[in-house]
This record gives sequence, structure tokens and C-alpha cells, in this order.
Amino acid sequence: MGTQSDPGGDGAPRSGARLDIHHRARARLAQFADAPAGTRRVHLLVLGAYLAAALFMVLGLVADWLADGRSASPYLVAVAIGTVTVSQLALVRVRVGAARLALGWGEAALLVLLYLIPVWWVPLAIFLGVLVSMVVLQLFGDHRPVWLMLYNAAAPTVAGGCAALVAGLIGEPYRSALTARVTIALIAGAVVYGAIAMVLVTAVASERGGARFSEVAARTFTGKAFMIVGNVTVGLIIVAMLCVGALWLVALPPVVWLLHQSYAYRMRLDDERRGWRAFSGATGALNRLDEPEVARAAVGGVVRLFMADSAEVLVRQPTGELRRYSGGRDAVFTVGDDVPGTVGEPGPARAAGEPVTPPGCVITRPLLVGGAEVGELRIHFPRPVELSSREQMQLAVFGDALAAALHDAAAHQQLRALTSRSAHEAATDPLTGVASRDALLSDGAAALAGLDREAPVALLVLDINHFKEVNDTLGHAAGDDLIRITARRISAASRAGDLVGRLGGDEFGMLVTDLAVDGWRGAGADAPAGTEPALGQALLRARELADVLAGSAEVAGVPVAVEASIGVAVAPAACAMTELLRRADIAMYQAKRGGGAVAWYDGVSDVASTDRLTLLAELREALVAQPPQLVLALQPTVDLYTGTPIGVEALIRWHHPRRGELRPIEFMDVLENSELIAPFTRHVLDEALRSAAKCADEGIPLPVSVNLSPRNLLSRGLPNEVGVLLARHKVPPERLILEITETVVVPEFRVVTEVLAGLRALGVQLAVDDFGTGYSSLTFLTRVRVDEVKVDRSFVSRMVDSPEAMAIVRTTVDLAHRLNLRVVAEGVETAVQKVALTGLGCTAAQGHHFCAPVPAERVVPALQSLIGSAGGKVIPLRAEGAS
Repeated sequence: MGTQSDPGGDGAPRSGARLDIHHRARARLAQFADAPAGTRRVHLLVLGAYLAAALFMVLGLVADWLADGRSASPYLVAVAIGTVTVSQLALVRVRVGAARLALGWGEAALLVLLYLIPVWWVPLAIFLGVLVSMVVLQLFGDHRPVWLMLYNAAAPTVAGGCAALVAGLIGEPYRSALTARVTIALIAGAVVYGAIAMVLVTAVASERGGARFSEVAARTFTGKAFMIVGNVTVGLIIVAMLCVGALWLVALPPVVWLLHQSYAYRMRLDDERRGWRAFSGATGALNRLDEPEVARAAVGGVVRLFMADSAEVLVRQPTGELRRYSGGRDAVFTVGDDVPGTVGEPGPARAAGEPVTPPGCVITRPLLVGGAEVGELRIHFPRPVELSSREQMQLAVFGDALAAALHDAAAHQQLRALTSRSAHEAATDPLTGVASRDALLSDGAAALAGLDREAPVALLVLDINHFKEVNDTLGHAAGDDLIRITARRISAASRAGDLVGRLGGDEFGMLVTDLAVDGWRGAGADAPAGTEPALGQALLRARELADVLAGSAEVAGVPVAVEASIGVAVAPAACAMTELLRRADIAMYQAKRGGGAVAWYDGVSDVASTDRLTLLAELREALVAQPPQLVLALQPTVDLYTGTPIGVEALIRWHHPRRGELRPIEFMDVLENSELIAPFTRHVLDEALRSAAKCADEGIPLPVSVNLSPRNLLSRGLPNEVGVLLARHKVPPERLILEITETVVVPEFRVVTEVLAGLRALGVQLAVDDFGTGYSSLTFLTRVRVDEVKVDRSFVSRMVDSPEAMAIVRTTVDLAHRLNLRVVAEGVETAVQKVALTGLGCTAAQGHHFCAPVPAERVVPALQSLIGSAGGKVIPLRAEGAS
């Protein structure tokens, strides 16, 4: 498409046998049919322009023959042809892709022709004038194909013929005064000429230059619109001068020269503005960190920047091969396979960094970073082009930016590979190949997050027994072998969905997230009584794992039995992995201490439980919460013989906002090991004495019993605090009974002795709670002076069926009578127990058989009901044997 076709058509030499007309026509038709679509369009357009131009010229000659003496003088026709020739030599050129557009003074020349010669002479004058200019340009080295020269003459001829027709229809401008009608005719003709010529030139230029028609049309219109206005103005001025006198034309050349310079400057400015805008977008798009994306941006940017047909980026790979990325105006981007070769092909040798136009239609640019060649950029045009100095500079800068972007992408790719490798190494234990500790925790946390918060999960922590002996006896290499064997066996025993990891040393972990509790049949001998299905299934998995590990293994040529201790922790999926690991670790050490293979986590014995920490923080808030969360319940103590109430015991209840009602057994252990025990005890004493005062105001002056923590007895300020509270509520000291648990009090401590003496001095009564459950009950009674003994409910509940429990209760009652102490039986639930206690001589009791604990605000009606049932008498507590 960019060169002259072979006249022979079939490749035969010119000196060969001459083809006849029929064969020549067939060859031409075949060549036309096989040509690309763009080439066929150009051929058709050129042929159409030839025919239309010939038609206009023929019609013009016929019109002149029929003009009947109105033909123009040869002198004026020669002047018209010369005017066209001059207008076609003074051109402003701009490159669009591989084509160059030449914009001149055609509209001004047309107006002069319309005035100097009849309209039918205009097409022929334009054709001859353009041909003369083409010949002149050929003489000065602007060589073009003959068909293109003829087309460049035919296109303005067609445009001029249409313009002459329009001008002639509106008003005859030939040798006419410059009236309004003539002026309109001239302007209309110039506009028609400019529009048609621009379309015809743009169509061929877009096909030959490898650019889109819209791009070429936009570039042409941007410059030509301004030129049409200037050309029409100049043409009208020339016509006006010719009307008044040709001598005025001598003042026109400087004006025309200045206007031509402004045309060239404006076109150059528009071209540079477009070029730098495209350059900025192309270089900015290279800011990527992926090699294919950088290459895609480079290909698209270069095609747009230079209006090229296509482009290639060759990138040198670490293997030394070149990877080819290519794309074109059709926006199709392809990635070729790595191919052997060197950059710079095609093209001759060149200095590094210098763009070269090789034979053909390819401009190449080596891509260098620090002198090292990373690839090459190739720009393809449909025919050879020559880049301007600005375009060469843009190509150089763009090539350097592309080389740097490709280098950065390669470095980023290596960094990603290194990071991925480091992440893999960090996530994998290098000795065993299973997950590392960090990976097990992070992957486990992700697995738990994907489950229902209440779904049960289990973590099994395994530690190899006697591992240190293997290391000390057979060496560390043998120890590593044993760890690898253990890891393989654990992995083999795992199931789909289980996560296995090495926690460090000889410890491993297995997270089980699919506990099949629905079909569970039991956990075996390891399961505690009442085990929930989830824990039972986890223990079964742990026992299976222990059996898998129990097989012997040969380490350093010595058969070794692999034994392990496994800790099991079961919790809802909402539990954190770190907390699961802590619990399973505690269970594992329990298994080691107990000598068994498997142990499970028991939260009751875990003094470091996070639940306990949370509970402690919530207790601190509960002490000051409004409305109160810590409320009092009172349970009456009754006389076994009459049923009359003789006292009440204060029992604390925690109305937790989330957990519901909590009894003391659920939080007292946490409380007694914290600094909150003192304010908690003051709160209970304050509420208990308030209730005692209220009962007294209602005519029921019964004493109230309050439990003391062993930690309270280590505070020397306790007697003073109790005295202040008694005075505040105006309760006599003897109506307060402080209960002490004998299983924990160590009376040998001097501070305990001082506190007990201080309480005695106040006049409050003391009682020993849970009597008989400790190892030194009798010793306690000899060292601590008390007023009351309370038989523990564990003996009372079994006394009817257990001779041993009956004997303990009988002995306690008899001992209390001999020491002149009151005795109260706790936890009486049935009438049979009441009868049995009465038969043993026990005089007082409390329990649900008589009255369940009632809220403090309802204790008065409950006591009144008991008093009414007993005959309306109140029997205050007194010491046994007192008169």
C-alpha cells in the first residue's frame, strides 16, 4: 500500500513476453481481490477521484465550447493556473502516522479563480496548477508515486468543481463587482472546496499512514479550520484589489507571508501540544509493578503517541531469552512465547541509546538500565517514516522510562518471589514440613472465624515423653529424626479440615474443627462422667492419636517407643486461638503430671482462666452498679421442735446482665483471690444489717448470719469496720453472727487471733461453717472460741442412707452439746432428714424443707408466715446450756 505496485502484476520481468490485455486485466483483478481491505479502499477512492476529476474537466471544456464567445482569455487562464501552482507550493506540513498532510492556500486560490475565469474553467485550471506544483516538488527531491501525484491533483479538482458549481448557482462571480451576493457565492464555494478536499485527502492519508480516519480528520480540521478563515479573507481581499486596481496587489505578499508563518506556528503548536499530552499519558501509564502490565501500557502508549500501526516490546528474561509483547491500533494485545535472539534485529548496528530507522517500516529503540540491555522497543508503520527532532527526543525519554519501569517490575517480581518464599518458610516448620507455630495460630484463627460462634472445636497439644533422654543419649540428630517421625504420624492421623503444626521443640498441635458429635457413642475410659459429646469426641480423637504414636520407631539404629502426653481443650469457635492453646497446654501438663496419655482442660481448676479475669473486672463494676447487681437473699434458720424461725442467713446473689443469676460458688473463688474481697464483704455486711434492722422494725428481732472469707481475717481493720456498720444500722452486736469456714482458717497466725479477739470484744457471735469437712475440726474448736457449729450439708444429705455420715452428724451434735454450743444442720431437704436430726438431738436447721432463700425485700412476709405456723412465737438464738 505504501509503494508503487508492480506494473506487471504477476511478478514477471518487464523484458519478458508481453501479456495480452485479457490476461493483464485478470492479473490486476486477482491482485486487487487479494489485497488488504485498506488497500482496496484506497484503490477505489483513487479511481473514483480520477473519474470525477476527468468528468468535471470534460464538462468544463464542453461548457466552454457552448459558451458562445464567453470563454476566458488564455492570459487569465495562465494566471489562474499559476495562482494554483503558487498556492500548492506554499504548504504547511504535518505528519499523521506514516502519512504527511500538506495544508495550503487552496481556498484563497479558488476565490481568485472564480473571479478571473468562468466557473467551467475552474476544475481544469486547478488540475493543471496542482500538476505543475507536483512536478516542481519532484525536481526538488520530493519524490512521490505517479498515482499519488495524480490523486493529489484529482482531489482538489473534484473539490474545485463542486465549489464552482455551488458558487455559480448562488451568483456568477466571474469578473463581477464584489456585491453581497457575489461575496456569499465566493465564501460558499471556498467552504465547499475546503470540506471536500479535506475529506478526500484525509481518507487516503489515514489508510496509507496507518492511523484512524477520526484521528487524521481531527488533526486536519484543527489546523485547516483556522486556515480556511484566513484563506477566505485573503482571497476576498485579492478579489477586492483586482476590482479596484491590480497595483494594490504589490502590498499583499508581506501580509500573506506573515499569515503563512502564523499557520505554520499554529500547526506546530497544536502538534506539539498533542504530542506532549500523549507523551505524558504514555509515560504516566508505565507506573505499574507487573511486567505484562508495563508492556501493555508501553505498546498502547507508543501506538497513540506516534500514531503507529503497531508496536512490540521485547523483554529479556532471566534465562536470556526475549519475551515478546505486541499490540496495535485494534487494541489487541498479545504475549508471545520466549524466543531466542538478540535485541536490535531487524536493523543495522547502532550506537547505544540512539534510535535507528532500519530498512523497512520499523523504528527500534534499545532499552538500557545502567548500561545493561533489558530489552527493545519496536514501532511499526505501514511505510517508512522519519521522526522529527521532538519525536526522537520523546522516543529517547520514553524508552528510558520504559526500561526503568521494566527493571522495577522485574525487581518487584523478584521481591514478591522472595517474600512468598519467606512467607512459606515462616509458615512452614523447616524440620518437619508441617505448619509453624505462627501459621497454626493464624490459620486456626481464620478457620475459627469461618465457623458459627457456638460451634465446638478442639485443640490437641502433644508433647513427646522422654525426648530429652533421646537427645542426651543418641544426640540431637536422633532427636530431629524422632520429631520428623512424630510429625509424619500426626499428619497421617489427621483428617480433612484438621490443622497440624509444630509449636516448638517436641510440641505439636492439632486443631479439630469438625467434631462429629451427632453420631458420637462415647469417649471411652478417659471421659469424665457427664462428659458433653463435643469433649467426648475430642478425647476419642486424642486417644486415637496416642495409639497411632505409640508404635516403635528406629532412631539412629536404636528401636525407640514413641510416647506422648496429649492435652485437650474444647471451646466454642468464638474462643481465641491463643486461649485455646493456653488451655490445651495446661491440659497437656496435667497429663504429664498424672502419668496418663490424655487429659482435658478443666476450667474450674484454672486459676489463670480468661473467664475468671473477665469475671473479676465485671465484679468490680457490679459493686457500684445501679440498679444493684449484687443483691441479698435470706434463708431462715428454724427450731426443729417448733418450726419457729430463730435467725436468718445472708446469701449473696449476682444478677449478671449477660450470664443471668450467679451463685457464690460461681464467683467466690475468683473474689477471694483478689483485692475486691474487702469491699465485697463490706457490701454484704451493710445489706445484711439493713435487713436485720428492717426485721426488727417489723417486730422480728432475729440475728443475721454472714459468711466471712479467710482473707477477711487477715485484715486488722475488720473489727472496726463491723462496729461502724452496726452503729449505722443500730443493730445490737449479738444479732450479728459471723460464719468462719474451719477448713481454711489457720488460727496460729497472729493477725487472725487479733482479728477474732477484736470481733469478740465487739460482742458479735462467731460460728464455724462446714464443720467436719476439714482435717483439724477438733483442733479448731480448741483454739477458736465460737458460739455455733453448722453441720455441713454433705453429711446431712447422706445421713439417712450412709451409716458413716449418720455417725459424723451424731458425733457433731453430741460434741456441740458438751461444749455448750448451738448446732445447726444445713441443707435439710426432706421430712425424713428432719426426723433423723430431731432423733439425734439437733435443735436447729435450715434448708428448702423449711424455707428456700427469699429476696431481702420479701423476707419479712416469709418470716411472718413461719411464725404464724409455729403459734406466733419468736425464739431468738441462744447458746446451748444457757439459762
